[in-house]
Amino acid sequence: MSHILEPLDAPSSYRDSRSHSSKHEQQQALRQTCTLYLGNLSFYTTEEQIYEVFGRVASVSSGGGIKRIIMGLDRNTKTPCGFAFVEFYTHAEAVDCMRYVSGTKVDERVIRCDLDPGYKEGRQYGRGRSGGQVRDEYRQEYDAGRGGWGHNRLREEEGRKRMEAEQARRTEREQLYQEGTAGMDAGGGGMVPMGGEFVYEEMEGDARGHGGEREAKEGWEDKPRATKRERSYDDDEDEELYGKSEKNPRFRDHDDQDADDA
Repeated sequence: MSHILEPLDAPSSYRDSRSHSSKHEQQQALRQTCTLYLGNLSFYTTEEQIYEVFGRVASVSSGGGIKRIIMGLDRNTKTPCGFAFVEFYTHAEAVDCMRYVSGTKVDERVIRCDLDPGYKEGRQYGRGRSGGQVRDEYRQEYDAGRGGWGHNRLREEEGRKRMEAEQARRTEREQLYQEGTAGMDAGGGGMVPMGGEFVYEEMEGDARGHGGEREAKEGWEDKPRATKRERSYDDDEDEELYGKSEKNPRFRDHDDQDADDA
């Protein structure tokens, strides 16, 4: 039966594609590693929860224990994106976690553990085009623990909503245009433009000089108009004061008057 059942502490066949080590070097590193890779984590799982679960396998009395926990982060938002690295002090502790902890539930999610050749700075960031993990780029199902829809599916949903909103606006504009056209065909003025729903006051037409038609309709042309303002003094007073009547210098009675004065 040993050749049928795969051992629980055996590492997976996954290899880091960005690593420059050969296959033999990676296998040798896995035989000595003290680092675990954790996958399928919820975005809301904390370091304290991981320490609580994996700390039960650690052998603190024999000099072991958890050295550090590195949370995987979205490259753009710097928020957890569903994976982590756990470093122990001994290789045996990492193997025991593979044997006893992998496949258990954390935050109602079945987590998976795998031996890792060793953490290097920069590996804590997601490698997906959107900043998270690659698996979340192509995920089609809705997963509330991992941000909802996958990034590609989310872009499709956002595009579909934009098209629906644009179609709704276009339909509304066409409906308004048809209603306005129908009102004009019926002899009306169509729909009142925005801002034109206020009453046009009669005195506003007078103030703008458009009161002639209303005056003609109401018979205002028969009413007496105010006379022109009279002069403040007459020609007799001018004669008495100045010896002659004051006239407008621009006014000429005869063209020959200038010649006589000259």
